[in-house]
Amino acid sequence: MTDKKPKNVFKQGAISSEFIGESIAKHQTKTSIGAHNIFLGQVRADVIDGKTVSAIEYTAYEDMANAKFDEIREAAFEKFELTCMHIYHSLGTVKAGEICLFVFVSSSRRKVVFKALEYIVEEIKAQVPVFGKEIFKDDSHQWKVNN
Repeated sequence: MTDKKPKNVFKQGAISSEFIGESIAKHQTKTSIGAHNIFLGQVRADVIDGKTVSAIEYTAYEDMANAKFDEIREAAFEKFELTCMHIYHSLGTVKAGEICLFVFVSSSRRKVVFKALEYIVEEIKAQVPVFGKEIFKDDSHQWKVNN
C-alpha cells in the first residue's frame, strides 16, 4: 500500500441516481474503455421475525474502512486489467429502496469487468468495517447480520 491518504468513499445518506449518473457520464469520452459494469446495493424491506425493515443506519470505523477500501481497490487493479473504478458507501440512514453501495468498474474488455465487480463486492462484504442497524417500521431495531 502507498503512503498516500486513502480516498474517502463515504456519502452521507442514500447515494442518489444523479450522483451515479454523473460518475458514469465522466467516462463516456474515454475511448480506451470497452466495457463498464456497475453494482448498486439497495436497502431491502426484509421481513425479520414478522417485522419489516424500513431503513438501515450505517456506521463505520471511517479511517479503518477507507484504508480497507483502498486495499481492495489496489488489489483489484493488480488482479484485473481495469481502466477505472469507483466505490462509494453510505453512512447514516438509508431508507428501503434507496442505494447504499455503488461500485463502478471499467476496462477494455467485458469479461474483466464482470469478474472484477464480483471480486470487489465480495471483498467489501467480507473485509470492510461498515455496520448496519436495521430499523423496523415499528421503530425497533437490531444490528444487521451480513449474509
